[in-house]
Amino acid sequence: MARELRNNMNLFSPMNNFMSDFDDNFFSSFAGNQMRTDVIENKDNYVVTSELPGFKKDNIHLNYRDNKLIIKADHEVNKDNNNNKFLRIERSSKSVARSFRIPNIKVEDIKASYDGGILKVTLPKDRQNNTVDNIDIE
Repeated sequence: MARELRNNMNLFSPMNNFMSDFDDNFFSSFAGNQMRTDVIENKDNYVVTSELPGFKKDNIHLNYRDNKLIIKADHEVNKDNNNNKFLRIERSSKSVARSFRIPNIKVEDIKASYDGGILKVTLPKDRQNNTVDNIDIE
């Protein structure tokens, strides 16, 4: 939101606004196709919900650092054909990553769960700036 406000206030450089908007929209759209995510702000917390179908919980990694929630996930598809002939191959191994600027979080109370391909992270609000690596997923 801060970037949107900053971009909209730059009235003297419409080309910069255009390129910044293009950059935001293009890469947000591209990343959104890999990991669709909703970020909701409530009175006491933020809730980040991401679609990660086909990923194993052990291959999803969460960090909160420098006021950013970082979500990384790896999906490995074993294509060992055991001497079988593939008629069609559409599944592939992939890695996805997204980060979301969510400041002032009470890191010791961050909760995460993963069920049915949906990752849900609840980040309680706080006034301190903290860092935590490797958030456990229930």
